[in-house]
Amino acid sequence: MSQSLVRASSVMALGTIASRVTGVLRDITAAAALGFYLVADAFSLGNTLPTIIYILVVGGALNAVFVPQLVRRMKDDPDGGRAYADRLVTLVGLILLVLSLTAVVAAPLIVDLYTPADYPAAEYELAVAFARLCLPQIFFYGLYTMLSQVLNSRGKFGAPMFAPIANNVVAIATFLLFIAVAGTSAAADGALSSREATILGVGTTLGVVMQSLILIPVLRRSGHVWRPRFDWRDAGMGRAGILAFWTIALVLVNQATAVVVTRLATQANIDAAAAGVTAAGLTTYQKAHLVFMLPHSVITVSVVTAMLPALSRVAHSGDFTRMGRELGSTMRFVSALIVPIASVLMVTGAGLAVLLFGYGAAVPEQAAIMGQIVSVFMFSLLPFTLFYVLLRGFYALEDTRTPFFITLVFSVVWLALAVPLFGIVGSGGPQVASLAFTYGLSYWIGLIIAWIVLARRIGSLDSRRTVWAVARMLVAGGLAVGAMVATRAVLVGSLGAFAGQDKVSVLLSLVVLGLVGGCAYLVAAWAMRIREISEALTVVRRKVLTR
Repeated sequence: MSQSLVRASSVMALGTIASRVTGVLRDITAAAALGFYLVADAFSLGNTLPTIIYILVVGGALNAVFVPQLVRRMKDDPDGGRAYADRLVTLVGLILLVLSLTAVVAAPLIVDLYTPADYPAAEYELAVAFARLCLPQIFFYGLYTMLSQVLNSRGKFGAPMFAPIANNVVAIATFLLFIAVAGTSAAADGALSSREATILGVGTTLGVVMQSLILIPVLRRSGHVWRPRFDWRDAGMGRAGILAFWTIALVLVNQATAVVVTRLATQANIDAAAAGVTAAGLTTYQKAHLVFMLPHSVITVSVVTAMLPALSRVAHSGDFTRMGRELGSTMRFVSALIVPIASVLMVTGAGLAVLLFGYGAAVPEQAAIMGQIVSVFMFSLLPFTLFYVLLRGFYALEDTRTPFFITLVFSVVWLALAVPLFGIVGSGGPQVASLAFTYGLSYWIGLIIAWIVLARRIGSLDSRRTVWAVARMLVAGGLAVGAMVATRAVLVGSLGAFAGQDKVSVLLSLVVLGLVGGCAYLVAAWAMRIREISEALTVVRRKVLTR
């Protein structure tokens, strides 16, 4: 990996770590305020809808199209792509504004789409109320993404990664205010007042507003002052539109799948309440998925976001051999760090969740189930990460059509596996776990397809070297899991770790298991001479020591 890529990745990783740490604190306070009850699901649904709709309509297109097109325009246009960026920001901004207003009006219909037929009336009305308060976030999510992409195309990677911290701080303050006003029993009682709902909805929306507006002065300091441009005709917008079409189609497939999964996850909590078992549903699934995304966001997104502009330039020049080497090197680098993290979290997920989320309205039993879902999700972490890298390879080629068909296959496979399995497992936690498990199986299949297709497209992905390295990493990860499982059996007998409310023993067990897993992985990697792991550790150590 080039030094410039490492430097940019390190800056973004630092910002991502800070934003994710505050994000975890946000989720901890959210769980303490609302637990994992049906009321929490209503809030989770209402607060998630803005992201779903934004990504559905324009978000995916911006991420896939904006950077490659801006890089091309910065190189080819006399003004360095300024006018093109202004036109695109103006056009997308108007679309987002209309979309936000329309979504607020249509909130009941949207909520109805994502909830099962037997969803309780009180929770339905609460979800609609949350949706109306949160759906204006659509515009500000879009503003944040557009400003971030303009900054990224200009080589300014840090600020977009730090901006979510403002969002998280406002959200934490919102949940603490809710606890002060309503206490931790309101969610368990199953009803919130209009004042309590307003606190949650307005507070979380204000956080998204802050996240986007904080980038405006940063953009000005970078030398780009946005000016509205409405002269879209014959300005090269058609190329972006063609690319965006397939990306929007891809997102449509993803969101059609998300509708089914959301309805199933919501149904799981209804079934849990009917069966009298521990609450687990949409909130459980979403928080587990957020923990699952944490290492991916810190490592892979940071590396790939820094890589994409340069990769786009290499693809534009037609040097596919170099492009394949860069992609292979990136996959090996991120795998060297992702595999041990997945191995440790696969064993420690339940204990970590109890330690972090078992407070306030969230009883330890609910948190433990969420942690078990995290452990199941770890089966998906490596294929999800490598699939993400490969998709960015297609986007660098300005090919959004192929990812659509690959994602279509992935989605069909996931639903074909998830729906029948959901119907035969136990209520609540097992149903949510079935969704996470089939998610992983589907990503392994999608990864294989994407790898074969892209390798044929560009000639090579350095596949033999990459597969051999990743396979040995997986063996090392498996040995680490075995060492941790054996160690945990001893700890459970001696400390009662993971047994419930004893947070001290849980913390001690997590520290011991993490050390055992990390050391076992490194020893196995040394024995198998996995060079990529030592290289990754050298990069991390150099960056830590030079700060």
